[in-house]
Amino acid sequence: MNQSALEFCPVPLEQQPQYEYQQLQESWFFSWVTLEPWPYIRKILWLIGGLLLVTATIAAASFPPTEYPLKFMISGLAGSGFLATLFLVRLYLGWSYLYDRLYKAKISYEESGWYDGQIWEKPQAMLDRDRLIVAYEIQPILGRLQKTFLFIGILGIVGSIIWFIL
Repeated sequence: MNQSALEFCPVPLEQQPQYEYQQLQESWFFSWVTLEPWPYIRKILWLIGGLLLVTATIAAASFPPTEYPLKFMISGLAGSGFLATLFLVRLYLGWSYLYDRLYKAKISYEESGWYDGQIWEKPQAMLDRDRLIVAYEIQPILGRLQKTFLFIGILGIVGSIIWFIL
């Protein structure tokens, strides 16, 4: 944001959508989705693998690996997939909140506390810039997350079918 836009903007800097966008981009967790495809996939696989350490111990209590190896694997992967989906939902909610803040012509903000909420209408130049960010940066991120949800959902369905066949 250029300096002249900051001069007439009554919204505190930390509540301006452009600043929130920069914060998400620099965030360790929220920046995962902005990575190139293979590093992004590696992060998701590491997340699922780490969660599998926890869910495998729980699955082993219900399905001893020596007696029910396939059920043990499916239930462990289902648990880690579910928990990974919760992490992905958090990513999606953060980026979709930012999508809304950038896309809307009016933004709400608080000057000093929860009791003094205000609404400010963006000037057309700022609105155009913010909508370009939405179109070229945020929508592809949300699309990537939706594809990830779809892939995990398909894996869940395949796992359920295999479970019921057993």
